[in-house]
Amino acid sequence: MLLLETIADLRRACDRAGTQGRRVGLVPTMGSLHEGHRSLMRAARAECDVVVVTIFVNPLQFGAGEDLGTYPRDLSGDTAVCEREGVDLVFAPSVAEMYPGGPPLTTVHVAGLTDDLCGAARPTHFDGVATVVTKLFAATSPCRAYFGRKDAQQLAVISRLAADLNLPVDVVGCPIVREPDGLALSSRNAYLSADERRSALVLSHALERAAAATVAGERDAGALVDLVRGLVAREPAVDLEYVEARALADLRPVEVLDGEILVAVAARVGTTRLIDNVTLTIDDGDVVADLGIRFDRKNRNDRRSLGTQSKEWA
Repeated sequence: MLLLETIADLRRACDRAGTQGRRVGLVPTMGSLHEGHRSLMRAARAECDVVVVTIFVNPLQFGAGEDLGTYPRDLSGDTAVCEREGVDLVFAPSVAEMYPGGPPLTTVHVAGLTDDLCGAARPTHFDGVATVVTKLFAATSPCRAYFGRKDAQQLAVISRLAADLNLPVDVVGCPIVREPDGLALSSRNAYLSADERRSALVLSHALERAAAATVAGERDAGALVDLVRGLVAREPAVDLEYVEARALADLRPVEVLDGEILVAVAARVGTTRLIDNVTLTIDDGDVVADLGIRFDRKNRNDRRSLGTQSKEWA
């Protein structure tokens, strides 16, 4: 495994792979790698010839007062994870390498998709994400790029970015990975105290209840949102920022649950901001709810899928 620190070295390595007819799989991360990141690496490894993991805490996507300075960093631990997963190249640049001369004068903005949901509370966040991802795509493409579905709005933004700019990149969304009790994996989970972590479980539990209600026949988006909001309100340690039902393809608000629907939540537990979601696919009377996969820490593999057909919910 090679550890690269410059864009020029990354571009040379990816260009070399391309001239050899080898497909590049890109996994962009901010480090502090967990099983969710590992699942992206495995997906890339299964489909691509060369797997590239980027580790960069991107200052452009942090707003004033956010956790840029305290975001967990562990490059030696992260590179060890990458080596165990068979990654070929790790790109770990400095801020000066990515943004020589300071913040760039050119940034990337995806209109519409970034205005609300997480964009309402973090108005500069998605421009920072879109800008750094565009730079990474420029250095590694053509490639397949792997992102987790937990950051559903981010996935929609990056997919639209690649399509609108005709970038030679296939954007691949991969399932949410959860702890055995249902908590969605996140590097920021490390901030939670034991009591806060127990409180945070209300998010995934409320989404499971929303999925069950849809399976049972609920088709009113407002009623489903109210159900989730009411369940979260029972946990006083959790400050709900939003719960929304949106069309998965373009994140437009919906009134009736039909087709592919994203039910997304964001909340603060103590000082930690967490997000989670469930994707519901509704086709006439059939419902498939995709809450991701649960991870068995002891055996370090997926314990069971949470995707389910309507008949399987009790």
